Amino acid sequence: MADSVGGSPRANSTLVPGAWKPSGSEWGTRPAWLENEQGPKESDIRHVDVLVIGAGQAGLVVAHELHRAGLRGFADGTNISGTYLVMDAEVRPGGAWQHRWPTLTMATINDIADLPGLKVGEHEPDDLASQVVPEYFTRYEEHFDLPIMRPALAHSVSRTEGGYLVKTSAGTWHARAVVNCTGTWTRPFLPYYPGQEKFVGIHMHTQDYRGPNQFVRRRVAVVGGGISATQHLAEIAPVAKATSWYTRTEPNWVETGGKLTTGLEVEESVRKRVEAGLRPLSVVAATGLLVTDSVREAKEAGVFKRKPMFTQIEADGVRQADGRLWKADFILWATGFRSELRHLAPLKLRTRHGGIRMAGTAVAGEPTLHLIGYGPTASTVGARWGARKAVRELKHVLRIN
Repeated sequence: MADSVGGSPRANSTLVPGAWKPSGSEWGTRPAWLENEQGPKESDIRHVDVLVIGAGQAGLVVAHELHRAGLRGFADGTNISGTYLVMDAEVRPGGAWQHRWPTLTMATINDIADLPGLKVGEHEPDDLASQVVPEYFTRYEEHFDLPIMRPALAHSVSRTEGGYLVKTSAGTWHARAVVNCTGTWTRPFLPYYPGQEKFVGIHMHTQDYRGPNQFVRRRVAVVGGGISATQHLAEIAPVAKATSWYTRTEPNWVETGGKLTTGLEVEESVRKRVEAGLRPLSVVAATGLLVTDSVREAKEAGVFKRKPMFTQIEADGVRQADGRLWKADFILWATGFRSELRHLAPLKLRTRHGGIRMAGTAVAGEPTLHLIGYGPTASTVGARWGARKAVRELKHVLRIN
């Protein structure tokens, strides 16, 4: 296996299933969460009623609801009740959107829903999503004057008398309640296949993807049955020497006029899973693959000829289910992400099924710990109703007027 991606050396050349460190090439800013070597910063304990971890779409919606509910932004040195603070590991607004690949435009993303109280505004189809969305999030933070501390990486959350002890790169905090909104971008998922470490080409995950120019005149195996996989294939196929698409199941194509519609049935099925302590399914598993104009063109060109998953990886390619070797220069793993919850590990929330048992937006049996952006609240629409519900419950439990 090569020790580099896009020409950047890896700190660790061993692929570990479920763990991936991005190359960092061509990033506009270096996220604080890449600095894994930095431990929590020691400080005097500061107290806040509600601590929100993460300032992507979910974190901003929660902050807005806390603001509307009359809570006040934390100010160091004050001793008042009804305070909240948002911690964000990024160095600027935008969440994971600021790190999306440069060919992801507003015309090719699924849809961007307005956050409550401020519209996204006008934009052109060719505008980069990595610019439009962070600019929108910046306006949102400034418009509501939200108390956001960055960069501040949460390292651990543990129970303590009267709430939670949260150790971060910005010091130690005591919070009566925690709302986790850390999303999934920092936890790319890489499944293991036999022979993975023997591949002499380049392994790459969607998180490392920087557009089709990386694959000119190369043979590329794309793995995954989700939206990212189809977008990558549509871009790569015209410039690559050859592409081959591998998925575990047949794709479920959905014609919806270019808009992603989840519906109440999908939301209900996701809710039932997390309330049973099961791991949330991917969006595509619940909704199917959206057929956009670019996807339709690629389908007509024969790009999406899906093959069953290969059985193993060899030095120069993948051994297909039919026994034949498909030679590859790259294996692009568009295999999705897992929820970023590593800092919650001291709480021991995981069930034997790998999920977290939920009661609405709160962890079951723990009404002062809410997860927004997890399960049915992963979409913007879900985050909006989830944030309203969580804040109502927290005001009642914490007895904040």
